[in-house]
Amino acid sequence: MTDATSAYAIPTDIEAFEQRLAEQLIKRGALTVQGLQRATRVREQGDDSRLAKLLSMLGLVPEREIARALAELLGLPLVCARDFPTAAVLEETISRRFLSDVCVLPLAEGEDGIVLAMADPLSGFAMDAIRLRCGKAVHPRVAVPSEIDAAIELLYGRGKAPQGTDGEDADATGDSLLETDVERLKDLASEAPVIRLVNQLITRAVEARASDVHFEPFEDGLHVRYRIDGALREIDSLANRFRGAVISRLKIMAHLNIAERRLPQDGRMKMAIHGTSIDFRIAISPTLHGESVVVRILDRSSVALDMSSLGMHDEDLGAYLGVLERPHGILLVTGPTGSGKTTTLYASLLRLYAPEKKIITIEDPIEYQLDGINQIQVKPSIGLDFAAILRSVLRHDPDIIMVGEIRDGETAEIAVQAALTGHLVLSTLHTNNAASSISRLLDMGVQDFLLTSTLNGSVAQRLVRRLCTHCRERYRAMPELILQLGLRRYTKAAEIMLYRAKGCAECHGTGYFGRVSLFEILTVSDAIRHRILQRVESHEMQRYAVEEGMRTMYDDGMIKALDGITTVEEVLQVTRDVYGRDFGRPESVDVAGDRHASTMLMAGGADAPWDKGRLQR
Repeated sequence: MTDATSAYAIPTDIEAFEQRLAEQLIKRGALTVQGLQRATRVREQGDDSRLAKLLSMLGLVPEREIARALAELLGLPLVCARDFPTAAVLEETISRRFLSDVCVLPLAEGEDGIVLAMADPLSGFAMDAIRLRCGKAVHPRVAVPSEIDAAIELLYGRGKAPQGTDGEDADATGDSLLETDVERLKDLASEAPVIRLVNQLITRAVEARASDVHFEPFEDGLHVRYRIDGALREIDSLANRFRGAVISRLKIMAHLNIAERRLPQDGRMKMAIHGTSIDFRIAISPTLHGESVVVRILDRSSVALDMSSLGMHDEDLGAYLGVLERPHGILLVTGPTGSGKTTTLYASLLRLYAPEKKIITIEDPIEYQLDGINQIQVKPSIGLDFAAILRSVLRHDPDIIMVGEIRDGETAEIAVQAALTGHLVLSTLHTNNAASSISRLLDMGVQDFLLTSTLNGSVAQRLVRRLCTHCRERYRAMPELILQLGLRRYTKAAEIMLYRAKGCAECHGTGYFGRVSLFEILTVSDAIRHRILQRVESHEMQRYAVEEGMRTMYDDGMIKALDGITTVEEVLQVTRDVYGRDFGRPESVDVAGDRHASTMLMAGGADAPWDKGRLQR
């Protein structure tokens, strides 16, 4: 251990060093000038913490970025969890409490000294104490504080979780033991290692552009998964001893009942990540091995709530705005959970907002707070459901009303009445395509003549992953694929090129970066109103809409695939449930029964009557 660190000396001018540290972080883009000013103001109010610790506590800079900058400026090696020992070092000489208090971890002991991982390599006290205690030189390394805390707990901990934290039925042990368990959990959840661990997991999720963090208890531990671009990825697996403390910490942050483990709970919380305040929605449910937690990340800064960012083509955007900007009537946005309906509605509301208009929303839950718009949270537990709020809202003289979801006939009837009396009503439905929303409202009991007078349009949408522009790979489409997907209908190019996902550092090897919506916009014309009065089936209504020029989600997806925005695999995956096994292809005959006809139909000649797409068998 005769490397350069053996002659390491703590900088004498700490203030000048911290100035260099701040400049280094700003140069890297890890810290903003505004963030540094915020940390400086906190110090001026009496906080004497080191700058590195303060930046981390305020959520302005990730711990790993701070550790990397410290290591570079001090000329020290940076170590990570895989460099830590598998067995405790100096366990009989140095107490666990001391290691936790100063956040250091002995890595190795040799004749020429002790290698020490430190969260704060500027701390002379920690190095001097260990050198005096062991009588050997100390060779510091830089490490991430949360990783040191986790290693101390693992190597120097007591080795077993507190009672009641591994999914046992707490009632079986009596009320007194339950109270003891709750107090232990509160103590554990309030300890620095657990706080840092939870904060780090959530911060990493925000940095990775995740929409949700899943904490899932299983027999072998607490699994942590992130949902990124719609797909779940396993990030970490925590030992069972952390299970109760981590779940309890999340409950405390969301102001939930820490003692309740048998019933589902929902809550909200806020955290500052890199200087930005982010909302989180937390849902807790009991499972076989304990409580499962899903943290929904509601980062307004990562969601562009404007019409141009939704992914509509100019033709579709014009049709949508034509429906949206009508003074009264109903506009529906349909699709399953997680298809981007709320984002579309929020963008629509911001498009409509003006100081002379009063806009009220009824939501369950409120995902993003919109300036200048009155937002009401549904609370069914006290009788405050969509229908009850909608009745009350009509007495507040609104111009525009957004109903989070039409779930029953009563809400549908009130929405129709609101549209008839001169209000613009925006809402959502859970239907597969745009035409099915008409059948759904009729099934809920809405009179057909009222529906024809109020419904302006219906928009169906799905989300697909967007290809990473840094690594997407272009390839020539095979003739069989061109015929099967009917790609000739979407381009006049002699050679049809598609794109595939490859993977690079920018997209973390997935080949995708972000998501984009596929749309189909059904405008209620006189011909569609006539079909509503005839109560035609939804697949017939869809066919009539296509004949009038509606572009289906399948068509929209294939155009985006040809443009290199997404892949045909993504389009087929999300349109499979909409159009059945034919994935929305234009043929209307059995392919196996009439091969020649199917070939002609899929070729989609310019003079063919099926060129606009007959989507159902």
